[in-house]
Amino acid sequence: MKSLPNIEINLDSIQEDLRLWIDARRPDSLFDAGENAAENNEASYQLVEGCNYNYEISDAKFILGDVGENIIQPHIRKTNLGTIAPNIFVGTLSIPLLMKETSEECCKIELEVQSVKSGYRDDYRDMLELITEKCTDLLLQANSPVSQHFEIDYTKDSQTLYQKFAFIKSVIGTDEFSEAIHRIVTAPVTRWKETTEEKDIRNARRFSNTNIKEILKGGKRTSLPEDHYMRSYGIDTLPERITTIRKTDSVDTPENRFIKHALENFLKFCGDINNKAVEFNHKKMKNESELMIRELEGQLHHSIFKDISRPTTLKINSPVLQRKEGYRDVLRVWLMFDLAAKLIWKGGDDIYSGGKKDIATLYEYWLFFKLLDLFQSIFEIEPKDISDLIKETPDGLNLQIKQGKFTALRGVYNSGTRKLNIRFNYNRSFNGKQSYPDSGSWTTTLRPDYTLSIWPLGILEKEAEKQELIVHIHFDAKYKIANMAHFLEQNTEIGLNEEKTENRKGIYKNADLLKMHAYKDAIRRTGGAYVLYPGDKSIQQKGFHEIIPGLGAFPVKPSKTDSGIGELKAFIIEIIEHFINRTSQREKMAYRTFDVYKNAPKPDDIVNEHLPEVYHLNRGLIPDETYVLVGFYNSEEQYNWIQNKKLYNFRMGTSRGSLILDPETVGSKYLLLHSHGEINSGKLWKIVSKGPKVLSKVDLLKMGYPSPSSENYLVFQIEKVTDPEFDNKKWDFKKLSNYSSGRSSGIPFTATLSELMKFKVR
Repeated sequence: MKSLPNIEINLDSIQEDLRLWIDARRPDSLFDAGENAAENNEASYQLVEGCNYNYEISDAKFILGDVGENIIQPHIRKTNLGTIAPNIFVGTLSIPLLMKETSEECCKIELEVQSVKSGYRDDYRDMLELITEKCTDLLLQANSPVSQHFEIDYTKDSQTLYQKFAFIKSVIGTDEFSEAIHRIVTAPVTRWKETTEEKDIRNARRFSNTNIKEILKGGKRTSLPEDHYMRSYGIDTLPERITTIRKTDSVDTPENRFIKHALENFLKFCGDINNKAVEFNHKKMKNESELMIRELEGQLHHSIFKDISRPTTLKINSPVLQRKEGYRDVLRVWLMFDLAAKLIWKGGDDIYSGGKKDIATLYEYWLFFKLLDLFQSIFEIEPKDISDLIKETPDGLNLQIKQGKFTALRGVYNSGTRKLNIRFNYNRSFNGKQSYPDSGSWTTTLRPDYTLSIWPLGILEKEAEKQELIVHIHFDAKYKIANMAHFLEQNTEIGLNEEKTENRKGIYKNADLLKMHAYKDAIRRTGGAYVLYPGDKSIQQKGFHEIIPGLGAFPVKPSKTDSGIGELKAFIIEIIEHFINRTSQREKMAYRTFDVYKNAPKPDDIVNEHLPEVYHLNRGLIPDETYVLVGFYNSEEQYNWIQNKKLYNFRMGTSRGSLILDPETVGSKYLLLHSHGEINSGKLWKIVSKGPKVLSKVDLLKMGYPSPSSENYLVFQIEKVTDPEFDNKKWDFKKLSNYSSGRSSGIPFTATLSELMKFKVR
């Protein structure tokens, strides 16, 4: 393939000396493919996607016609000049040459647009072959026939003929299929075949019952000599020739008949395609079908097929067809062919309509089936969901997978200790109009390529969303990315400035990285967002300490031997193991989130008072969750003891004023003390013990406590509050909701710090 700075296309067939010049704006982006183009059924002159080209027609009476997607951009004043901008288009670009005055089409100028990925041709073929294989496998799961009739009307629906041809070409136009035919013709299955012939009786060695009858009754006989020993048995004459049976090695076996018929069937289909291509002037389909016809004719011209007759039915249970190398490959292709000829795919219009080879979109569809295989190997996928991927429509068997169409597979994972619901979505939209706690996006509607959702078995998905029990993990297909590492490298100041300049021009290098962040941060209950791309290096960025939440990328390549999906499988299994762990930080965070947001705040749940800042020792100072224990002391003598010993005691037992050990009491951080006749108090202490100790009346007497009246006490260790925010503050404790008046005013109770601050006196 020769790189050129510019090309000149001769249009003498339209008008003498008419020329079209195309100039490359970027080096090594314009090529003359030569023989390589013919081999791949492509146009000779080749462009590169994402690059721009200047063009000029030598005569201003002619212009280039519009092909959509703003690919042809003529100059405003000189319409014979302009720009060709293929953008993401890949494939054969057929540009009409028009008369400017009448818009009459003179001819079509064909240019090939290469993908930026060098191996895209092989990737395209391999991915389409896998999609065809998966579709036919799905059909065979529902109905696995033992025998098939051969006659199929492939031209019944011309509208979907090229779609069917694209499927079929992906299975019969492969190197593997050619190698299978080669194995068969070089080592065909044979069988002994009996043939009869007349032979001189003198050369006969063995006689059958038929030969004995011929000896006795055969015609054209010869007399035996008078002294011949057989005359003693009453036989005077013998036939000159008798019929003998000879066994020969024959290739005319049922299995070889099937191989010949399969090739003839393929050839007939390609011939039908070629006729339709000529009828509808579909040049690309015509060229592709002609290439297939030449290939199949070459295979059928092998000498062994001359001696093979036609079959009427096929017995799939033939051991040779099912097991012998070469034969089993052709059988598999034939089954795929027979079903693919009935299969259409509306989503395929995005990929190969109008000569387009949208390799990036095909990669997205291909990944769907790779992920489907992956999740089937890990989870129990319900068969009904899988079979629903193909439905019978008036057009044929339609594959129900298309960009923008929601497709879901459901399953259950049973670890033995926990059962988890699994939901795999393709192109699921997360609505931006749903309010919390419903599922959806915080802002605009977002639609990741693939979403894996996990939540505990036994709860509906909608309820799992509300209770923060579900986690979504998103994957996006990015075929064009060759190396994901540079997206996650730290930008320099110069790089950031250059990026801002490019953004003004509409160029966004970090768009894929930003989209991952968008999915993770905008879609509620997202545990991670990851790019799938045909590269070599995986990247995982953990949000905190566990495998999720996180961001990253996994390489998954269109390869029949090593797609690299094993690393992604290990990642999914690790996520499942993470879900089985009931003490994970994510599980705790999910509960805290649900607990905090399950109820809307009340209008009076506002604390604007001066409080200690929540850092260091006060990090857990959340006013709604910080409890103050309100206690009573009976005399100044008792309060002096409390101040000196830095201890405070509550009665135990059933008597009035005994302390109830509820969670709020045990977890209290502060102690507010009051005594007889007080209407407010500023005696605020901090509880520093981890919990109360039990001391007896005797223990307190030994410590000098004045006049203990109960036999046992619960004792907290305390210290004076030193936070300046509480200096010289007093609170009207009688207004607290748990306060009891009258004779019960000395009973201890708790209040939140939020409630206490509402009744601050000063």
